[in-house]
Amino acid sequence: MQPKLGIIAGGGNLPRRIIDVCRATQRAFYVIAVEGHALADELYDVPHSWLRIGTAASGIKILKQENVQEIVMIGDVKMPSLRELRPDLKTAAFFAKIGTRALGDNSLLSAVAQELEKEGFKIIGVDEILNDLLAPEGLLGAVEIADEFSGDVKIGIEAALQLGARDIGQAVIVRAGDILLEEDRTGTAAMMVRGRDGELDVAGGLLVKLKKPGQDRRMDLPTIGADTIQQAHEAGLKGIVIQAGETLIVDLAAMIAVADEAGIFVQAITLGESD
Repeated sequence: MQPKLGIIAGGGNLPRRIIDVCRATQRAFYVIAVEGHALADELYDVPHSWLRIGTAASGIKILKQENVQEIVMIGDVKMPSLRELRPDLKTAAFFAKIGTRALGDNSLLSAVAQELEKEGFKIIGVDEILNDLLAPEGLLGAVEIADEFSGDVKIGIEAALQLGARDIGQAVIVRAGDILLEEDRTGTAAMMVRGRDGELDVAGGLLVKLKKPGQDRRMDLPTIGADTIQQAHEAGLKGIVIQAGETLIVDLAAMIAVADEAGIFVQAITLGESD
């Protein structure tokens, strides 16, 4: 019998995919739904509790009462400001302890994982449950990558890795040798909206999105899907470069269909140890 799984659910439909797998395999589970992020329509028929960020003590208590042994953290969550956070004593003590590490998503999530492990839980990655989500290597779709983009791909990879090493974001937009935009903590979609609606025109550019160097791959792996392709199309981008084996793709077939229709190439690359 598999250990009971705790699903800490943010936004998007990946939490529901985890739930469906648990049900199909008859694995016991319990959902902690993050207020303001998780989708209520996806949780109406599953055992769950709603919890706002900042109430760690209540969350841990619930998980222990439910006899949860393993935890997966999945779905989009944007950290609120400290004023919005309104932390309980346990959460306040946690942020006081980690200090400036809270400024980066990877550092913050790694610290959260360490605290949960101290409470006796095992943290697992979403790919341990949904192993078909990881991007395969190569061209994903029918749209070929033109030779003219080879220089921008290299520049974008270097810039994305540098951005990730600073624990700021995972993605950049590059065009004609210039980095036009870098992802911040508002996320990839917000960056493409800035490229679409802002003063800086990114049409004709490429989106490069990679795992941060040293990132804890159990949490916050780069994720794309059909909606990412649509956002890229609306911004006028020509292609997307991701990291094979280190990027989650929500519904590969649907993503490829949208990319082919939009005329956008999606290339999954493998980076070496030194990259």
